[in-house]
Amino acid sequence: MKIALAQINPIVGDFNGNLEKLVVASQRAADLGARLTVFSELAICGYPPADFLEKPSFLARCRTAVDELAAATEHLSTAVAAGVALPAGGESGKPAVNAAVLLDRGQLLLEQHKRLLPFYDVFDEPRYFAPSRQQQVVELDGVRLAITICEDAWNDKNFWARPLYKVDPMAELMQQKPAVHINLSSSPFWHGKRAIRRQMLAAIARRDGIPVLMCNQVGGNDSLIFDGSSLAFDWRGGLITQAASFKEDLVVIDMDAAINVPAHVPSVPDPEDDDTAAAYHALVLGTRDYVRKCGFCKVLVGLSGGIDSALVAAIAKEALGAENVIAVGMPSPYSSSGSIDDSRTLAANLGIRFEVIAISDLFHEYTRALELHFAGMKIDTTEENIQSRIRGGLLMALSNKFSALVLTTGNKSEMAVGYCTLYGDMVGALAVIGDLVKTRVYAVCRWLNRDHELIPLAILDKPPSAELRPDQKDTDSLPPYEILDPILEAYVERYETPERIVQAHGFSLELVKQVVHLVERSEYKRQQAAPVLKVTSKSFGMGRRFPIAVKVQV
Repeated sequence: MKIALAQINPIVGDFNGNLEKLVVASQRAADLGARLTVFSELAICGYPPADFLEKPSFLARCRTAVDELAAATEHLSTAVAAGVALPAGGESGKPAVNAAVLLDRGQLLLEQHKRLLPFYDVFDEPRYFAPSRQQQVVELDGVRLAITICEDAWNDKNFWARPLYKVDPMAELMQQKPAVHINLSSSPFWHGKRAIRRQMLAAIARRDGIPVLMCNQVGGNDSLIFDGSSLAFDWRGGLITQAASFKEDLVVIDMDAAINVPAHVPSVPDPEDDDTAAAYHALVLGTRDYVRKCGFCKVLVGLSGGIDSALVAAIAKEALGAENVIAVGMPSPYSSSGSIDDSRTLAANLGIRFEVIAISDLFHEYTRALELHFAGMKIDTTEENIQSRIRGGLLMALSNKFSALVLTTGNKSEMAVGYCTLYGDMVGALAVIGDLVKTRVYAVCRWLNRDHELIPLAILDKPPSAELRPDQKDTDSLPPYEILDPILEAYVERYETPERIVQAHGFSLELVKQVVHLVERSEYKRQQAAPVLKVTSKSFGMGRRFPIAVKVQV
């Protein structure tokens, strides 16, 4: 038997488009001799559907979509395994079940429900789904298949130091003596995730002594990015193949070889992970899908002459094409000559349109209007923020006129400590690099420049500055990013205490507490920010939920 892993890029709620992708991929798999074609978790309806699952009409459409898929593939020589949400029924109190259906020649052979429902980070599946109470092996051409859904494969007590659930669905399925384990996944990307998946699934294959195949979703959906990277392991845990990362792909595995592979046949070596390159490719995919799935094709980027906006512009150009990116420089009285010159050079390197709208006159009009009300008061961040908010207003005007989404350019370091302006530089539809700390922004830009100078060296070399007052530098308000970023990664991503951070890095306790205080007092800004593309284990957004009105003892 040959089995195909077909990783597709579905859109939530686009049943017709998703079904077309499933049918086309199934036909291709059949042409390649596959007897079974496997798709990802909730591939039919798109993942994550969130509160659509509370709409009976959505779940009813899911059910009819299964029937349509069965009819559209009944003439094919390949069976189809695909994920879908279905009405729960019964007295579970939940609206839906997370299901995998196995269809062969128009007939439903199996409807398997997901048992382990994740409730951490970005996941909140117990809100919607009723868990399965039993797992069932199914036969296809005499081959016994164990079909699981994503999290059902993530609770191997021999792999994880602290399993999250009391049961291991695969351990129970092994009592029914399956020959192959097939897992339908929608597993989001973040740094190091691909390596963890490979290690975990290889460990399951070795433990159970059967091949393990995992088909993962690919594409961006709101803040989440799915990398694909579908996997197949032989019964010894040797990697047979890995599908492409960050794009649609289809791979076919000869299961006779996977089950009966001789001991002397070497497995494919594990692909090397480069987190810097992966972050770039993930952000390109996330940006492209967010813009296009929202019905747009053009974007606007405010270019400041700094490294953050330079990286966002480079990502936007790669994601959407140079013809769909409009860059705007908006110099103020405190902008350096390099802010425009360097932006113009960057735009030329990228081949994108570059416009300049000076804001000095607008800034003077604002300050003149407020002169009487601010009489006798010192100039402070109020005047700095006015400049940022003028720029935000101009970008939104251009956005309305040209039907182009504004991409914000703030990084994770700035968002963490509130070094950003509400309704100013935070204005926009998508925070492209909002999950990259500043030092990682530099790393990605240097990777982009590995073959030729795409990001001008003048941008890479200049000290970071908001340029909202004379001779301003970021270090006037913040510790150097080489110090700030390790503190933020420890506190925000790993929830380490200030004392533990001091012990690990040798920073002063006073400094760490100052940074923690800035993080805690800036929650109100982050909850008004644009969606952040997630590339770390803990990003700002739906996976990190804190109240705003609190009093925290640091």
